[in-house]
Amino acid sequence: MSASTPGHAPYYYVPAPSRHPVMMSIGLFFVVLGAGQWVNGHGWGMYSVLFGLLWVAFVLRQWFGEAAGEAEGGLLSDRVDISYRWSMAWFIFSEVMFFAAFFGALYWARAQSVPSLGSAENALLWPDFKAAWPSSVAGATASPAGTVEPFQTMGPWPLPTINTALLLTSGVTLTIAHHALIAGRRASTILWMWITVLLGVTFLGCQAYEYMHAYRDLNLKLSSGIYGSTFYMLTGFHGFHVLVGTLMLLVITIRLMKGHFTPQRHFGFEGAAWYWHFVDVVWLGLYVIVYWM
Repeated sequence: MSASTPGHAPYYYVPAPSRHPVMMSIGLFFVVLGAGQWVNGHGWGMYSVLFGLLWVAFVLRQWFGEAAGEAEGGLLSDRVDISYRWSMAWFIFSEVMFFAAFFGALYWARAQSVPSLGSAENALLWPDFKAAWPSSVAGATASPAGTVEPFQTMGPWPLPTINTALLLTSGVTLTIAHHALIAGRRASTILWMWITVLLGVTFLGCQAYEYMHAYRDLNLKLSSGIYGSTFYMLTGFHGFHVLVGTLMLLVITIRLMKGHFTPQRHFGFEGAAWYWHFVDVVWLGLYVIVYWM
């Protein structure tokens, strides 16, 4: 329990019962409800999604604010710090498994499903089927029945390569900020953190432009066969993770400006940095497998 001595952190701090989980579930309910209605052609679903997202943002602001207050109030002992590190490590591991599932789906489609559909056993069913992955045969949809509109694939140049440079640079600037924090140079830490946040925002802007180009000029859509679905699922979910990571880094930067964290205790900073470096590594896999192969 949270038994403590005056002037010392509790042995293990246990917060009081909180309203935040229930409030968060209400916001997520409206997001899921609205999304389901929106994709089925009901216009009001968009407003439900917007309301739910605003609700979630409001709850997160209060929830994270209380957590930051607990940390700055000296309530978190070394035992809590260790539990935070394990929790973040397991969370990132779950994200690794999440992306591994989509990478596995991409591998299975390219190495197993497409060759199998083009084998002699299926020749009678689809005599005109081309067992070729679209990334190696530009414009081929492998859809003799015409169920997939012709499209072009997205190559690695220039936007994906520019985004790779942006993310790799952001990893460097974040590491510089971390070393500056350890050395007690708060002003330098804040400067490099703002540069990192700016790089993350620029990445998102480039990816949004890439999606507009793919949809408008290449006719590449989520419905463009297995290539289109895996392309948008992998890059889209990664873009969402970049958005989350950018928000995390922004919050950490604002906390730094308020005087939070010390060279000795700054796991909030480290947790966000772990997440950002994970996002960088995932992008490198995407860059090679999705855009080059």
